[in-house]
Amino acid sequence: MVLKVYGSPASICTKRVALVLHEKKVSFELHVIDLAKGENKSPEYLSKQPFGQIPYIDDDGFILYESRAIAAYIAAKYPEQGTRGLIPKPKRFSSRPRPLSSPTSMMFDMTTNQAVVDDQVGQLAARLDVYDQILSKQKYVAGNELTLADLYHLPYASLLGAAGSDVLEKRPNFLRWYKVISSRASWQAIKDGVKGTA
Repeated sequence: MVLKVYGSPASICTKRVALVLHEKKVSFELHVIDLAKGENKSPEYLSKQPFGQIPYIDDDGFILYESRAIAAYIAAKYPEQGTRGLIPKPKRFSSRPRPLSSPTSMMFDMTTNQAVVDDQVGQLAARLDVYDQILSKQKYVAGNELTLADLYHLPYASLLGAAGSDVLEKRPNFLRWYKVISSRASWQAIKDGVKGTA
């Protein structure tokens, strides 16, 4: 049975799951949930994803939600398929990088209060300074091998340039990382919207 993803083609979290599916070369069907119509709040949807968020997966009757949990599940289920080593080994994983999500996503929603926007951009800049320092010593976020940490960050990092921000250009190591990871076939396949592969 083909794995089913219930989500939205443009959703950051749906893209996160699709990235891992592409990296692991797992065929999937995308079942589009229309958020504008409130399909994610329907009783049927809530019976599978009680928080009414996207995405969730149905893997032959096994239901799982929360994009990072889904990504880890896929990487663990298919360790020898597609890109290997996405789950860091304990001896090489020295820290848990904090995701870019909070300030990055919030800066796009706060256009009327410039003080709040400036505060969020400042927080993002400080966090990116730390990433730039980390990436000056290693190729990827969690070491010298591609891991889920990189894939988790990519959909949010892609929004930085789209928002007209120059934060990438000011951080050469982060920019190098972004260019490498955003050129991967998995991202190229879904950057403009997730489509099923089955």
